[in-house]
Parts: sequence; structure tokens; C-alpha cells
Amino acid sequence: MVTEKIKRIPYGIGDYYRLREENGYYVDKTHFIPLIEEFPLYLFCIRPRRFGKTLWLTVLRDYYDINLAEEFDFLFGDTWIGQNPTAERNRYLVLFLNFALVNPNVEKVEESFEDNGAVAIASFVRQYERFFDDEARNEILNAPTTEQKIRRICTYVAENNLKFYLFIDEYDNFANTILTRNGRKAYEQLTHEDGFFRYFFNLIKGATGGQIRGLDRLYITGVSPITMDDVTSGFNIGKNISLERKVNELIGFTESEVWEMLTYYVNAGFISIPTETCMEVMKLWYNNYRFAYEAKTDLFNSVSVLYFLLEIKDSTRLPMYLIDDNLRIEYGKLRHLVLIDRLLNRGIPDEHPPAGKELNGNFSILKSLIEIGETISDVVLSFPLEGLLEPENFISQLYYFGLLTFAGELEGRPLLAIPNRTVRDLLYKYIRSALKDVDHFRIDPWQLANRLSAMAYRGDWEPFFDFLADEIQKQTSVRDYLEGEKVIQGFLLAYLNVTQFYHIWSEKDMGNGFADLYMEPFLARYPDMQYGYLIELEYITRGKFDNDRLMEKLKEAKKQLKQYGNDPRIQEMSAQVPIKKLILVYSGWELVHQEEV
Repeated sequence: MVTEKIKRIPYGIGDYYRLREENGYYVDKTHFIPLIEEFPLYLFCIRPRRFGKTLWLTVLRDYYDINLAEEFDFLFGDTWIGQNPTAERNRYLVLFLNFALVNPNVEKVEESFEDNGAVAIASFVRQYERFFDDEARNEILNAPTTEQKIRRICTYVAENNLKFYLFIDEYDNFANTILTRNGRKAYEQLTHEDGFFRYFFNLIKGATGGQIRGLDRLYITGVSPITMDDVTSGFNIGKNISLERKVNELIGFTESEVWEMLTYYVNAGFISIPTETCMEVMKLWYNNYRFAYEAKTDLFNSVSVLYFLLEIKDSTRLPMYLIDDNLRIEYGKLRHLVLIDRLLNRGIPDEHPPAGKELNGNFSILKSLIEIGETISDVVLSFPLEGLLEPENFISQLYYFGLLTFAGELEGRPLLAIPNRTVRDLLYKYIRSALKDVDHFRIDPWQLANRLSAMAYRGDWEPFFDFLADEIQKQTSVRDYLEGEKVIQGFLLAYLNVTQFYHIWSEKDMGNGFADLYMEPFLARYPDMQYGYLIELEYITRGKFDNDRLMEKLKEAKKQLKQYGNDPRIQEMSAQVPIKKLILVYSGWELVHQEEV
């Protein structure tokens, strides 16, 4: 009996043809192809970064490519669509443009855009050489711009009864990078008035609106609606399917899909960590995305799942780092959102902020989200850059970037929540980075990590809170920010999450109450940890602090800790690791009392 070769974990493979050639594991999404065909002909779909958008686009590319008709069985024979093909299969000349390949250097971006288009179109003409006569080929290849080349393709295929499908992947990639690096002025030179990018989309708009015949189908992906709004006044050239319930599971993995994949690699002997442990960790770190208001199915970040599987392959323990560095880098580009006033109002490059800078209203929204974990808001389909300071638009942008997700309904409106530990950790990092960027608070994360290690392994908790209090004492500008119990709580969360030692829960329901901070040991990753912590945070307004109030607060805190300590989950964890109970009392920004109960 011939043993089937174990399928490759396809981390980093965004090309469907290559995935099939290299025997990569494919989570079959092809049953969505008939649904895509039922939608209008010109589609726009936004999903967060590193979620598998490119792979899906290449699935469609290879399914519709007329040149791949003879390879249909190789590519799709074992998929749903292979058993249920549509009449449109292998009927199109396909042009695939990936704007992530465009150099975002403002001095080189237009040249790079044209070169990227020229290379893709030259390849297109070679692939479909038999459909073009010499005159048409020369006209297309010699046209001076990408826009003019595509115009000539459209004209020719219309005249010759050919079918043309255009895919544009990462449509806003270089525009977003220019915005974050160089500010509003440079961005608007692309997207407004005579900008070459706006002019390119004028062609696309014309090709979908009847002025230019020949573009039969169009599919565009990106991460934000802002650039599309700026170059076309919203995606008024087709159907925006980003919030459609029917395509909620199009990108990302369902729980059953993750179970099936994990079981496959466990049975193959690639993974020795118990399946239940792997699923428990992945649920906490990568799950809970929903891309439609009425969707009922939660989704895992597919690329994060593949990263996890690759990291634990042939290993006996969980990954050292549960957040993929590539994801950190991508989301790190979004820090400018809380300092967007510089970009919108001053046009100053983000890496060189002006003196006297301030955090804007977006930072307050972000801070509140971290403190509460959710918010009520509609998600708008389209808005321009200048509208980003409006709260609903900013929250919508957080949703599109994958920092918030649909989590149900509250008071008749969508409830949006932070989906998982990965996103929560990234948001904590944004808070730390924003405070550092505006010179409110700079602190050495290495020293914090060392002190957290002492908390986790030696039960030595005072040095961490003393160090934080000393730095607040030294750096006076942060004090105006630290006002109120919720603010202090959010501030502590941002810095307690410098390491992955703990799952840190805020306002967690336990013992018929809500614990301020519960630092639950992450034993699946750090099985030798020695201590967890249950923290009751008390706050006394500055100017009203006295010994009587302090004693009253301590009495109440001890009562609360005793109540929370009786919670079955705390009792269960205490059987494995001692849970220290702490009281922290702040008056304004100052830590005035700390004790272990």
C-alpha cells in the first residue's frame, strides 16, 4: 500500500496553484464560488491583514482561467467545486494585479506602480498570446500607462467576444503606507484630483459603468474602505460584500475546519501536544471573528492558525511567541490612528511628530475599548480620510483592521468587541506606544518583563508596582492622563501585558461579583509558573485622601477578595498554583498603599 505524502502546512503560501503543486493542506472554500457568481459582476471585499485574502483570490483566478482548463482536475478535483463546477469555469482571460508589490516610497511610487502594471500585463499578453493578433499585442504593450494598457485590453476583448476578469489584491496597500509614513498631503496626491491612482480608478469605474466595454468581472480586496472612498467616492462601481452575512466564513477558519486540520497533523505524527490543549490556546488567541452583523459562526485567523501549527510541529511545548511577528509588524503600522491629527491637520510625516503633540479623541476611544472590551456602534461601509476623526468611522476602521469584531446586539445596535488575546495584546502595545510617542510615558519593557518574571516565579510582586509608581513619579506629564479608577485599571493592564505569563482578565465575573484584575497563570505555555494574582483596585480622589477613607477602602477590598477567592475557577487554579490576593490603592496617579491579603 502506498502511503500518502503528508500535506505541507501552507504557512506563507498565498498562491493556490503553488499550494497544489507543493501538496499544501487546503481548507476547501470553493463552495462559495457559486455564491460569488450570484452577486453582481463587480465586487469589493475588505478583510483584515494576514487572513488569507490573497489565497482566495488566486483560487478564483485559477478556477476561471481559460488557460487552466486542462488542469482543472489537478487543481480542483478533490474540492467541492470540482464535483459541482459552474458554467463559468475556465472561461476568462484573467489579469491579476497585486498592489502590495508597489514601492510606497513617495518619490518612486508612480514609477513602481506603472512597472508593476507593465510586468503583470506583459505576462497576461504572453499567457493569452493565441487570443491576440500582433497589432493588438503591440498596442497593449506599447501603451504608456497601466490605465491605458487595461483600456486597450477591454476594447479588444469586447470586440472579439472574449471574457475578461480583473483581480486587484491589496488595492490600498501602498496608499496606506504612504499615509502612515508621509501624511495626508502625500496621500492626497495619489487619491485626489490629478493623482495617478485616482485616475486609474476612474478607468475601472468607466469599465464597470458602460463607458468602456470589455470588463466582464472585477474583484477587489483590501483592508480599509478609506482609499476606495477617496478615489471613487465610495465603491459606487459595484457591490461591496464586506458585511454580507453569506460570506462571513469566506475568509478565516471555522472551529470545525481547525479541528479537522489539527486532527490531521496529530494523526500524521507531526504534533504531539494534546489536541484539546492546542484548541484551547488557539481559541483564546486566534478565534472569535465575525464579519457580518447577523453572522452566528465565529472564525479563527487562518494565518495565525497555520503559524501555530508550524511552530508546534515536532515540538513538545507551545510556541514561545503566540503572536506571529509578521502580524505584529502589519498591525504596528496602525499606531498612527491614535495620532491621526498630525496626519489630517498638519500633513507631517508620522515618524517625525512635531513638538507639543497631543493624543486625539481616537486615543480616548481606544483606551475606553481596552477598559471595557466592547462598544455599541454601527459599521459604516465607506468614509473618506477626513472623516476618520468621527467616532463611528474610527470604530468602523478598527473593525476593518480586525481589532474589533461583531459580537451580537445590544440595545438594538451592533455590539463590537475585541475578539481575542492576540488583538488585546496588540491594543495594549498601542496604548504603551502612543504614550511614548507623545512623550507622556517612557518605560523600559525589559525591566518590566524582569519584574513580571519575578512575580510569576518567585511571588515577588512589589518590585513591579513600585517600579511603575516610581516612573510615574519621575515622568510628570503622564499624571494628567491618570485620573479615575477605570483609567488606572486600563493603565495597569497595558503594562502587565508586556509578557505572556498571564491571561489577564479585567472585570471578570466571579464569586457573584467582578474582579478588577485576575492574573491567571498561562500554565499550558509556562507549566513551571509558581504564582497567580487576584487584585482588587481601590481609588480615592486626590484631595480627599485620608486615613479613614483608606481604612474603609481596605475593609471593602478584603471583603471582595474573600468573595472572589471562593469562585470555583479560582479554587481550581489554586489547587495547581497559589493565587496571591493583592490590594492596590491609588489616589489620583499615586500608589498610596499596597498589601497582600
